Amino acid sequence: MSLAHDSGKPANFGVAWFLLCLAFCAHVADEALTGFLPVYNATVLAMRTEYKWFPMPTFEFREWLIGLIFANAVLLLLTPFAFQNARWLRPLAYFHAGVHLLNGMGHTLGTIFGQTVSTVHFARPAPGFYSSPLLFAASIYLLLRLRTTRQSRSEAAGS
Repeated sequence: MSLAHDSGKPANFGVAWFLLCLAFCAHVADEALTGFLPVYNATVLAMRTEYKWFPMPTFEFREWLIGLIFANAVLLLLTPFAFQNARWLRPLAYFHAGVHLLNGMGHTLGTIFGQTVSTVHFARPAPGFYSSPLLFAASIYLLLRLRTTRQSRSEAAGS
């Protein structure tokens, strides 16, 4: 049984990759517009007080936003390789999906509990919550497409 598309082209994870990139762009905008960074920085400082080894940095708004815009641009520029089902991109795609699945879960849990740590509370919903369903859906879709395209690669190699 072939997992190729009706057009005869081999299956790839390009659309799923692209949708997760767009969800990430929407999430950055959501976080920027709903005041995520002050909550994040306060959480990092509280974690550092409790655990001296805690490795996460704090950010100023400008550097944080520029860094995320740059990351989004790089990921979007990799989209053609996802459409080619590039083997070297697959580990990054799994990482990309995993990080955003956890990110969406974090914003959802923050919304449920109304805090990140015991000393950092915020009004509900949590900053960045509105785009979390997009992160969930796009992450799961990318993970499914990665699995499907892996199977098609192994079947193609066996033929």
